[in-house]
Amino acid sequence: MTLDKQHIVDLNKNIEKTHRTQYDFTAIQLQNKGIDAQSIVKKLKAFQVAIPSWALGAGGTRFGRFSFGGEPATLEQKLDDIGILHALTNTAGAVSLHIPWDIPEDYDSIKEKAASHNIVFDAVNSNTFQDQANTKESYKFGSLSNQNERAREQAIQHNIDVIRIGEKLGSKSLTVWLADGSSFPGQNNFQNALLNTQNSLKEIYKSLPEDWKLFIEYKPYEPNFYSTVIQDWGTSFMLANACGERAFTLVDLGHHLPNTNIEQIVATLMLKGKLGGFHFNDSKYGDDDLTVGSVKPYALFLIFNELVYGMENNPQNPDLAWMIDASHNVKDPLEDLIQSLDAILIAYAQALIIDQKKLRQAQEAQDTVLCQEILQDAYRTDVRALVRESRLQSNAAIDPLAIYRSLNIREVLIKERGKNSIASGL
Repeated sequence: MTLDKQHIVDLNKNIEKTHRTQYDFTAIQLQNKGIDAQSIVKKLKAFQVAIPSWALGAGGTRFGRFSFGGEPATLEQKLDDIGILHALTNTAGAVSLHIPWDIPEDYDSIKEKAASHNIVFDAVNSNTFQDQANTKESYKFGSLSNQNERAREQAIQHNIDVIRIGEKLGSKSLTVWLADGSSFPGQNNFQNALLNTQNSLKEIYKSLPEDWKLFIEYKPYEPNFYSTVIQDWGTSFMLANACGERAFTLVDLGHHLPNTNIEQIVATLMLKGKLGGFHFNDSKYGDDDLTVGSVKPYALFLIFNELVYGMENNPQNPDLAWMIDASHNVKDPLEDLIQSLDAILIAYAQALIIDQKKLRQAQEAQDTVLCQEILQDAYRTDVRALVRESRLQSNAAIDPLAIYRSLNIREVLIKERGKNSIASGL
């Protein structure tokens, strides 16, 4: 299914008058504060978030998986779904492939399909957290950290193979997330496991093309619940430094213990020039992988405050790779992704309107009350009209979710693919 841009433009006309009134009001509010609304809109139009190839089907838990039907059973269909998202939002202009779940059979055809939707290939992701068909060694007791040298070599080679796949598609980065760890005391020697991981990552790093980056992800627990080899940002940072200047830490919002100050982690990594990428989701307890902004929207705003500050003040940090990493067990996956993209742009816009000069002055004056007022004034400003204007100027949908539903897109996908189609790789 492909959305006709002109159709979206025509549907926008139904609500454009109401939007114009709301946008003009917001623009005047911001102008009174010395903020140019169009400059914010311009940045929102340019902001692109990668959609992971595994996020387009129903998610699930260890206990069940509940499909909405019409799931993309091939990589081509996944690109079509991302094309729908991008046409509606103008923010989903990249795809992040998970290997071996989504290995192209015809690279030229896949690149043509992506290009037809104005989609580029973002980071490729290696999977060594589960055994794959036709592999000799098991990852039951780890991959890059495994005590078995043959298992480590197999995992290293898989990552190198993923790099080669990414090269054919035009990707420029590899993301490594490990499930390696232990579930019981004494199961692993902590130092040996870390050294094995470091040496393995350095071998993978040697195979990176000169214009590629390596993103090292971390997670405090799950699937192992006693220890995780790369359990926090400090360990990831240390490993990135050991690999080289083109290795970076990747932050996933869900990969933290409760009440962790993620915005401080972001600030520290950007100061050191080592924040490479960001995975968006939300959580109540841990790595819940919920819709972005559904539980902790203020925390998301505070994180974006540090991201915006870092992007403007830390030239030593590279441009960031943005991706949504969420699970969809009770929502239509495309609707969930639309909501996530909306929440990301809203938080970004709120952070962009913070009066950083005034905030700095309040910090220097040690005026804690004023510091809070400045932040919360930006957070409480309704910036949705700015997001909608950025879409309108890009011929995307003013209200993507409303148009998605009015076009009965899920029903069309079910008609095309069937009620029982299952997303590839899951």
